[in-house]
Amino acid sequence: MTPEQSPLGKAVVYTEQYDPTLLFPIERKSARDAIGIGARLPFFGTDIWNAYELSWLNRRGKPQIAVATFFVPADSPKIVESKSFKLYLGSFAQTAFDSIDDVKAAIKRDVSTVCGATVSVQLAAPGDFGKLAMEEFDGLSLDRLDLDTDVYSPDPSLLKAVHGEAPVDETLFSNLLKSNCPVTGQPDWGSVQVRYYGGQIDHAGLLRYIVSFREHTGFHEQCVERIFMDIMRECRPERLAVYARYTRRGGLDINPFRTNFNLPMPDNARLARQ
Repeated sequence: MTPEQSPLGKAVVYTEQYDPTLLFPIERKSARDAIGIGARLPFFGTDIWNAYELSWLNRRGKPQIAVATFFVPADSPKIVESKSFKLYLGSFAQTAFDSIDDVKAAIKRDVSTVCGATVSVQLAAPGDFGKLAMEEFDGLSLDRLDLDTDVYSPDPSLLKAVHGEAPVDETLFSNLLKSNCPVTGQPDWGSVQVRYYGGQIDHAGLLRYIVSFREHTGFHEQCVERIFMDIMRECRPERLAVYARYTRRGGLDINPFRTNFNLPMPDNARLARQ
């Protein structure tokens, strides 16, 4: 099933009655094949989805709300196309459930089935909204650099690293990541953090490389995996982690994380732009 076959960028009929068939799966394999990722993944990680527009009815007809978080493992064979996810979550609106736990169980079952792997689900009720964390990426900002650039299509040759000297342990980030939806062409705005240990990566080259995604079309997960693979090939760090947080669209934000070493999973703290 390809993005062109999905409801993305098409007129649809919205339903407010629970309908798990609205979820549209997309295989990860084709995008990974295109950038040289084989069956043995060179990383592990997760895709963190946050949904801010989830509502349903209790058995007395009173609307309930929650903020939902989904953790989709990077080794799942499929992802869910985002518009279909929005339509699916919208289908809960006029459907009665006995409890928030029943809603959570339904979502976990449905999304896990579509992705082909166990997806973790968390629902924050209104009483817990104040506990949802917000912070900015730690590390050194690449955006401090004053530089010229005119490359707006991914160019791995911009990436350079110094070898033959003592390795460095460094965390860098930029808020200048932009890519575009591969079906609608709409912009996806994001921030990206790169942690690595190895030969020092040229900061200006890395920033130019991040900016080079500006006219690129690709899903969030695919962009992060491409960034990971390009840095590994061009800079050859011993350890590497790439984490991107994209601004929300349609009440959803998607935040892929990929690493090749043991690193705690991100705490899902929201950035200011999210």
